[in-house]
Amino acid sequence: MVERKLLVLFGSQTGTAQDTAERIGREAKRRHFQCRVEALDSYDVANLINELLVVFVCATTGQGDPPDNMKMFWRFLFRKNLPPGSLCQLDYAVLGLGDSSYPKFNFVAKKLHKRVLQLGGNPLLPAALGDDQHDLGPDAVVDPWLLALWDKILALYPLPPGLEIISPDVRLPPKYTLHYLAEDSPHPDGGLLQPTAPRAVPSELHPFAARVVSNQRVTAESHFQDVRLIEFDVTGSGITFSAGDVVMIQPQNCPEDVQQFCQLLCLDPDRRFVLKPTEPGKSLPALLPQPCTIRHLVTHYLDISCVPRRSFFELLSYFSTNELEREKLQEFSSAEGQEELYSYCNRPHRTTLEALWDFPHTTCAIPPEYLLDLIPRIRPRAFSIASSMLAHPDRIQILMAVVRYKTRLSKPRRGLCSTWLASLNPEQGDVRVPLWVKKGGMKFPADPDIPVIMIGPGTGVAPFRAAIQERVAQGCRGNCLFFGCRQKSKDFYCQAEWEELVTKGFLTLFTAFSRDQEEKVYVQHRIQENRRLVWELLSSRSAHVYVAG
Repeated sequence: MVERKLLVLFGSQTGTAQDTAERIGREAKRRHFQCRVEALDSYDVANLINELLVVFVCATTGQGDPPDNMKMFWRFLFRKNLPPGSLCQLDYAVLGLGDSSYPKFNFVAKKLHKRVLQLGGNPLLPAALGDDQHDLGPDAVVDPWLLALWDKILALYPLPPGLEIISPDVRLPPKYTLHYLAEDSPHPDGGLLQPTAPRAVPSELHPFAARVVSNQRVTAESHFQDVRLIEFDVTGSGITFSAGDVVMIQPQNCPEDVQQFCQLLCLDPDRRFVLKPTEPGKSLPALLPQPCTIRHLVTHYLDISCVPRRSFFELLSYFSTNELEREKLQEFSSAEGQEELYSYCNRPHRTTLEALWDFPHTTCAIPPEYLLDLIPRIRPRAFSIASSMLAHPDRIQILMAVVRYKTRLSKPRRGLCSTWLASLNPEQGDVRVPLWVKKGGMKFPADPDIPVIMIGPGTGVAPFRAAIQERVAQGCRGNCLFFGCRQKSKDFYCQAEWEELVTKGFLTLFTAFSRDQEEKVYVQHRIQENRRLVWELLSSRSAHVYVAG
């Protein structure tokens, strides 16, 4: 009897590909497969030659780039020295998630499908190309493709005699079991964010607890948008970076939301628990301490402010004791109910916490061990670093707009990370933020004689502030900045700094204040007015041009 093993590997940036991979994992369990679901970079790619059945789920980011958690896999797969027949025993399928409004639509999925084919793999189906632009989202392609995929897979690996597909009415076991500790068991010392002794360079699994040095508003109080210049102290972290790099920040939920969530689910925030994996060999969530309190889990791990996905409503429907609520939840998780779900959730940006309010009978019946299946983890947020180590050693600065907007819901929508960061006041003691640094997509020329034209309206100017500080410290004078905002008196970030550099001859500055006159003026108008200079820099001095929004 052939072993019925399936491996699902995902490359995910925002969590959609991971959500889809986990859905395939659940469908595999219902068909009695031994199934592992892993991020591509957590998987030892050298084992791929031994695999018999793999489904790849991958998103495309930016201009046709692979997501961060599959970059190493990607480099390995495209090595020139891999023998053409090395994957000849592999049956595979590729599911892509993309957005057809970008020119390189599902580029990663198409390229992966072709490369595995070149290496001798046997495709079970043509690649699925899910599209965010479709009225029903990627599911319009994914749903029928998965039905066809299971037909193919079950033809190769039929169900063992006497076993049926587990009915969709039956709830699958959770990933982890949760064991509460006795109230009087000893408490280990120390919270999560003790500044740790430097081990390796900080990373997602080992962030550095950076002290907030300052948090200042850089827009006028009367301006509609709150923008902050925030400075972190990274002394002793081992962090190094150059202009164009990105700082990753791990945000947390606000205490009011955490309290509401615990009340809704009848959870005691101070109860301590340990997790045990339901399946042997499955690892525990890397970022959760063991033992852990409910408060810590909800504050630092569960993304209760994200817009819930279809899979959330599907799992929720199993806990429902109320017929009306269960019917609605089943509708939201069906293929036919996707338009309705979109207008309930996605269009108004309703949060997970708000959705739970709307299903009170179901919510108070959620078993705590299912929380990690139900709600995804809080993802880190990326910010362009707005300072240079040459100008500010041991410091990282970011320029951040606080996200706040209205939808048809009465309460304004708020960005999780920006609202949290804006609320931090370093004058109230030792305030710390978990962070690490990642290489950015922008590289500035090493040759000091090459001029740089930077177009950075609004907070898009952040990486250029880092570049200008770095280049000025190195004595480079060919710095040309086009900056745009609404009003000179309200949101002209870093005005004094730019004007000083202009006086010293280090910077050529062109500004566009769109609302300071009758007709709107934007950076593109200033570029057009100065086309002779721009062309001169490009044609005879080989200038590099950078745009950030």
